Amino acid sequence: MLYATVKDYTTRATLSVALAVAVVAFLTSIDSSDARQPPLTARGHATLSGLADAIDGDTLLVGGIRVRLEGIDAPESEQLCRLANGQDWRCGVEAHRALGRLVAGAIVRCEERGLDKYKRVLGVCRVGDVDINAAMVRRGLAWAFVRYSRSYVQVEADARAARAGIWSGTAQPPWDYRAARWSAAESGTDAPKGCPIKGNVTANGRIYHLPWSPWYRRIRMDQAKGERWFCSEDEAIAAGWRAARAH
Repeated sequence: MLYATVKDYTTRATLSVALAVAVVAFLTSIDSSDARQPPLTARGHATLSGLADAIDGDTLLVGGIRVRLEGIDAPESEQLCRLANGQDWRCGVEAHRALGRLVAGAIVRCEERGLDKYKRVLGVCRVGDVDINAAMVRRGLAWAFVRYSRSYVQVEADARAARAGIWSGTAQPPWDYRAARWSAAESGTDAPKGCPIKGNVTANGRIYHLPWSPWYRRIRMDQAKGERWFCSEDEAIAAGWRAARAH
């Protein structure tokens, strides 16, 4: 009888320890899973937060995730704008630098607004109470991207009235600039018709360059290395290529 009692106690103790271990493991797995998921705001939009790098004038890298600033369109890196006195200035470079200064060393929070057609996250990003998207438009370093959103139309009107940045002289909207560069590259002798995107193979991986990329004209395609042409960003991304950074 004593042996049976000790045996029963030992069995119950073993089961209790096993149950406790299982509960801890379960709770740990929940915590880890939750940590991988972005928190939700009261409006139901997922948010990303962390230190950020500016990829160009309207795109951030937040915690390794590429975020396109929703509702705005900044000059491309190679793009020039013109002052009232007729002098050109590198508005694309300045937009890139300004965005970098806005996020430098700060925790950036981006409220996701869905994905664009290239599956990139669209976001309204803030540092503290500062709406970064609006700040770029207010400084005259981005247009309100009215084709997709009217969120910053009034901000643009205020910047225009203040003759800030691009509004201090003349500037080609970036969507027109991209269309012109695409058309010029498409009619080149090397690119297959309708497919001017260069898929470059480098020591840093497979990188695609759009016709307005700073390095586009320098790249000499070598198909023997596995380099190839693409007709759209979507095609390049699906094939495993990533976009070139603006710097």
